[in-house]
Amino acid sequence: MKVANGYEYVAVLEGIAPKKYAMEGDPIGLQIGDLARKVRKIMFTLDVLENVVDEAIEKGVDMIIAHHPLLFRPLKNIDFATPQGRIVKKLIKHDIIVYAAHTNLDIADGGVNDTLSELLELTDTKVIVPTYFESYCKMAVYTPDFAEESIRLALVNNGAGKVSNLYTECTFSIAGKGRFLPGDNATPAIGEAGKLEEVEEVKIEAIFPRSKMDQIMKAVKLAHPYEVPVIDIYPIENVKSQMGLGRIGTLPKAMEMESFIGFVKEKLSIGNVRVIGDTTKIVRKVGIIGGDGNKFIHDVKSAGADVYITGDIYYHTGHDLLAIDLPTIDAGHYIEKVMKSSLLYQFETMSLMNTYEVELIVSEQNTNPFKFY
Repeated sequence: MKVANGYEYVAVLEGIAPKKYAMEGDPIGLQIGDLARKVRKIMFTLDVLENVVDEAIEKGVDMIIAHHPLLFRPLKNIDFATPQGRIVKKLIKHDIIVYAAHTNLDIADGGVNDTLSELLELTDTKVIVPTYFESYCKMAVYTPDFAEESIRLALVNNGAGKVSNLYTECTFSIAGKGRFLPGDNATPAIGEAGKLEEVEEVKIEAIFPRSKMDQIMKAVKLAHPYEVPVIDIYPIENVKSQMGLGRIGTLPKAMEMESFIGFVKEKLSIGNVRVIGDTTKIVRKVGIIGGDGNKFIHDVKSAGADVYITGDIYYHTGHDLLAIDLPTIDAGHYIEKVMKSSLLYQFETMSLMNTYEVELIVSEQNTNPFKFY
């Protein structure tokens, strides 16, 4: 087992929610601390409030990974007499790293909006507001047949083989004969220097996002038995992926709006919601954007949603929603708390794969500022 440093856990987070997905001006990334320090305990939280920091200190946490940035605006000073100043002082004094993944985690596959969609059992989900587009390539790897499975795993475990949100681990193999003549200075895994060799080989192919090329190439070369593996890369013109804010998907079965409100409260573990619009309407197609979704109401309507779930709806936006006939459930900003357990699970998986020695926990503090009576 290995005790990793902060940089290594940032790399894990980057694999889940790459920085490039973040909206312009979003202050994601390192907020406080030294990423070079060893990290033995990580805590996931929605917000970095003083009670959360106190919890981290009590539990001996080395690194806090938050959804909402602690330092959302530049500080003019750090006054220890202010609430924010006390938080900064405590974090520095106890050498706790704070790292934020905000809109990049909203947008990412498996991020906040995907997690909310899964909890609501939505199927055939699509992005509501596209913000990032990526081209694809195809990799073809030639390998002895006995190494086919190890190459396949190197591909799919590093981001290759995903075709839309419906299929993963998609590869294609074809058998053939490979021939090569090792030179005098070669040390072939199969055959002898100076002697023509013929081997039963397999060509295994998979598509992948262009941004993952280096990661996949490195993994395949490590898994390959040959001294000089043969790997072909082709650009794919007819496959592109789009990332973005929000998801729209379909319920397993239609239900009346009033019943759907109860369903949302149960699935998202919330006691109260605000509702705008006709509560007798039949709901089948659901649009959801975690956090403040005021500016996206027309995008959600254009996407064909029967109902919109988001948070922080303003009074006048409520009138606009009535005008465009888009029933809306304001479930509050705090529904984004689902990111804690989602990141915990993804980090547990990656830590096992990387043999990292680390304790992973979620904050037990309720950081919702609202109470309902």
